Amino acid sequence: MAMAENLSASFAQVDVDDAIRTRRTHKAYGSEPVPRETLDELFELARWAPNHNLTNPWRFRVVGPESLARLKEAAGEEAAAKLDRAPTLVVASVVESGDPVQDEEDYAAASVAAYIVLLAAHARGLAGYWRTPAVLRTPRGCSAAGVPEGERAIGLLHLGPARQQKEPPERLPPGDFVTYLP
Repeated sequence: MAMAENLSASFAQVDVDDAIRTRRTHKAYGSEPVPRETLDELFELARWAPNHNLTNPWRFRVVGPESLARLKEAAGEEAAAKLDRAPTLVVASVVESGDPVQDEEDYAAASVAAYIVLLAAHARGLAGYWRTPAVLRTPRGCSAAGVPEGERAIGLLHLGPARQQKEPPERLPPGDFVTYLP
């Protein structure tokens, strides 16, 4: 309970419904990196993502200056500029077991954990962006990002202070994608 109290004391409580509706993809950030203590809070929350058989398949790697240089080199000149958008980059990956059913379950769980990071960052007033750049689909890019064999990169989370507010785009109403079966 003490951990939960400490986490909630460190930021203003945000209504879950509002957080889900107001989280946006940002592509412009302030220059201040996200403090390690805040990142640790985000990863603490991510570990509560649902996961079948409690496999805890997600992995997060915070990209430092040397890793960023290797990643940019692997990405190539044209794509490298996009890696400079946010002051903090986090590579999200999933451990693969080799069992297709478990790997599918684990991919979904790791994706939820990555979304928790974005949602928790938003609740703390930070901007975020989930990309899956082509460089993370290559062995060279995965190596540059510290993703070993046996793991699959699922995204690059851009985090940092927001530079602008964004209005939410229109979304399909539930009637267009929900079916109640008899």
